[in-house]
Amino acid sequence: MTPLPGAVEPLKHLYSGKVREVYQLPGGPLLLVATDRISAYDYVLPTLIPDKGKILTQLSLWWFGRLADLVPNHLVDAPIPAEFAGRAMACQRLSMIGVECVARGYLAGSGWHDYQRTGAVCGVALPPGLTEGARLPEPIFTPATKAPRGEHDENIPVASVAGLVGGDAAAELERITLEVYRRGAGLAAGGGIIVADTKIELGYDAQGRLLLADEVLTPDSSRFWPADQWRPGHPQPSFDKQFVRDWLDSPESGWDRHRSGAPPPELPDWVVARTRDLYTEAYERITGDRWNQ
Repeated sequence: MTPLPGAVEPLKHLYSGKVREVYQLPGGPLLLVATDRISAYDYVLPTLIPDKGKILTQLSLWWFGRLADLVPNHLVDAPIPAEFAGRAMACQRLSMIGVECVARGYLAGSGWHDYQRTGAVCGVALPPGLTEGARLPEPIFTPATKAPRGEHDENIPVASVAGLVGGDAAAELERITLEVYRRGAGLAAGGGIIVADTKIELGYDAQGRLLLADEVLTPDSSRFWPADQWRPGHPQPSFDKQFVRDWLDSPESGWDRHRSGAPPPELPDWVVARTRDLYTEAYERITGDRWNQ
């Protein structure tokens, strides 16, 4: 329990995620706190990335404001404890949808692997001959299951979503996800960033409305590529944690995720500094503001 300044009720800790802590504020709202932890390959790494949690929170708040006309969000007006200033959001409780809502405009990651095997992503057939990093003819909705902590999310056919949440809800999830992606991709393009794909979280409030929740269009939930360096046919440079994954996969790390069975090693200082710089640059390019917190 962490006491709130000037409050009688303590701050109740509810849940620890990979990179977030969730508390209950007096009166019922939730406090979603973004830490400086970073995860990769379903591990929480032992090294923190300074300011990461603040950057993700402030970028999400920026996006919530610019998406409010498309979909309402989970934010509520409540005081944020001083110890979490800049890295926390006060939110209402939602009944979360048990599906990862992903939109893709480019072929990368698990979508690229699916396409190589089947010529489709989540059952959505794509033209033959596409290469890694290729732009798709139009953005597509590619949902995934929500796996328990420590396990991988699995891509599922779009038709399967209707079986999980019902046909009308599935159609609404697809509509909202694609609208958020298109708005986000359009605004990020002004800062020279390609949004290759993004994942959003949605949940129902007490009145049965679908609300946007968690984080939105951040380097942790999206693939951000520098537009001036986009070259289809191979992996792209990015403003997300792919830089950390690449180091973990390099001989320098001394870690083999497929064989060692051991958790990842500490990140060297230069990887920490570069990762922070990438997150900061993404924030500055998208918002047009300098990061000076």
